[in-house]
Amino acid sequence: MIDPQRSDPWPIRTSRLGIRRCTSEDLDALWEFRRIPEVNHWLGVAPATREEFRERYLDPDRLAATFIIELLPTSDTNRTVIGDLMVRIQDAWAQLEVADAAKSVQAELGWALDPAFVGHGYATEAVRAAIDVCFGPLALYRVHAGCFADNEPSWRLMERIGMRREEFSRKTALHRSGEWMDGMNYGLLAEEWRTN
Repeated sequence: MIDPQRSDPWPIRTSRLGIRRCTSEDLDALWEFRRIPEVNHWLGVAPATREEFRERYLDPDRLAATFIIELLPTSDTNRTVIGDLMVRIQDAWAQLEVADAAKSVQAELGWALDPAFVGHGYATEAVRAAIDVCFGPLALYRVHAGCFADNEPSWRLMERIGMRREEFSRKTALHRSGEWMDGMNYGLLAEEWRTN
């Protein structure tokens, strides 16, 4: 949710993409690529049916943190949903005496892209734009993201945009396959992004 003292910066545009808040009408388009095995293999939750997916994403908090990535129209194409972003604004950990100063100062990021659009730099462009919003209009202090260590495209994207690997954890994440997998967590401070 947007802090009432901050203005809502969405939607935004990059040279090739539009990024806007997700609505209930977008969920069928998200389901179409999120149900693909190579995509949902890495997701934290992979509902088995369209109905389960819709129910989960209609949760107001989840819907508020989900943003649609659209390929902007050209003379030959219409707007096309190619992925989604999660920007979940969170409190940072703080000692009790200063806890109020740590409210809504960071964001957890996540993303999923339709495999038909992988390899063109769209995910990198979208995540960069989201970070610009986090450190610009939203005036956040920090962003972070995590992934399974085997999800190489995800951690390579984080490194490509200048996020710092903060943790490599051995077999700390139980995958739905039943395998314990390594995890990786990345972070970036506003002051680092300005010098990026």
